[in-house]
Amino acid sequence: MLPRELLSLLTLLCAFRVSGSVVDEDDDYELMYVNLDNEIEGPAPATEEAASCDCQQEHSKWDKLFIMLENSQMKENMMLQALDELPRLELQTLKAELSQLATTLAGTVATVTSHVVSQMEQVLLRSRDQAEQARRLQESEQGKVLEHVLQLSHNVSARLGWLESAWHRRAEEQAQQTALQQDKQHGSRGDSPILSSLWKELQQTRAELRASQQWAAQHLLPAGCETAILFPMRSRKIFGSVHPTSGMALSSFTACIWLKVTEALDKTIVFSYGTRFNPYEIQLYLSRASAVLAVGSAQHKLAATNVVVPGKWLHLCGSWSSENGSASLWAQGELAASAWHVAGAHTIPDGGILQLGQEKNGCCVGGGFDEALAFSGKLTGFNLWDRVLSPAEVTAQSTGDTCGTRGNVVGWGVTEVLPYGGAQYVS
Repeated sequence: MLPRELLSLLTLLCAFRVSGSVVDEDDDYELMYVNLDNEIEGPAPATEEAASCDCQQEHSKWDKLFIMLENSQMKENMMLQALDELPRLELQTLKAELSQLATTLAGTVATVTSHVVSQMEQVLLRSRDQAEQARRLQESEQGKVLEHVLQLSHNVSARLGWLESAWHRRAEEQAQQTALQQDKQHGSRGDSPILSSLWKELQQTRAELRASQQWAAQHLLPAGCETAILFPMRSRKIFGSVHPTSGMALSSFTACIWLKVTEALDKTIVFSYGTRFNPYEIQLYLSRASAVLAVGSAQHKLAATNVVVPGKWLHLCGSWSSENGSASLWAQGELAASAWHVAGAHTIPDGGILQLGQEKNGCCVGGGFDEALAFSGKLTGFNLWDRVLSPAEVTAQSTGDTCGTRGNVVGWGVTEVLPYGGAQYVS
């Protein structure tokens, strides 16, 4: 079948031949018929002889044209077939290349993943080795600290024993003195160098003992405390979340804690308890060299001046009762400040959040904190009771097994205290 464009062209050519041809006298008039169904018919048959000899006659120019057109159609069909087959071949080739690429990428990804996993394992192993090395170093340092303290104690005991023996000898010499005043005076003048030597030795021993105690206080935790929470720097993301063992609905309380602050600013929070409606229900904070206890609001507070020394352990206790608004602050087991009518008749509600080292802002755990209020240093031995402790009990908290005596609302070592943002337990 010829294309429709070629069929139209042939129709026009045939029409042109019929209309424009001139019939000669010696030639017969031949009429070409064009079949509109794309079939070409030859001249009308004249005689059987003409039909039998038609095959031996030379093709006319129209026959040649039709043959060329048929050849063109065949070539066109071949080209179309080739064009149909070419995309299929290209598609198959592309699929094969994509498959090979996917296989190569899968192998590469597997290799890279294996390499990354291997590197991560090596990093984790190095981190674990470094942590183990740091722990061993810390244990070694603690061992050296204890050995130094024991050596100092041994030296102090030896010197005290020598002083005791010297005083015994002096007593025996005095017993052997005669009753004469002159001899006593002479003996007194003769004993003066001995007494002076003993006095100097005693003063030197006291100074060494005081230095050893200060050195141990800088490197060791308070008595009975095995762990502390380290706040490495002031940060709004570093704090400790405390989850009391019982409710915080309190009409009275006593809170005690050991702290060693790196630096105290105008307001450095030790611990705070607040609700969504009031973030200042309970606060114990430092203000330079002072310790401040606030109850109910920021205006109801009590301050103890000149009790904070950066870099040294300090034991603080704050107590409060709603019955008459009495409040007290204790530093190192001694009463440092007291007042009346501090948030009298107020009741601390339950349902708030208790935190170490940051101020509760009434929003959520760990949200919207202020870096300027953050605590930096160490905290340990945090205990909270739902009553006011007696002076003897408060003193015992600072001198005895501090971390062994636990509060009934918050008990150090029993109540869950979770460090966040870089705060961590240290021993």
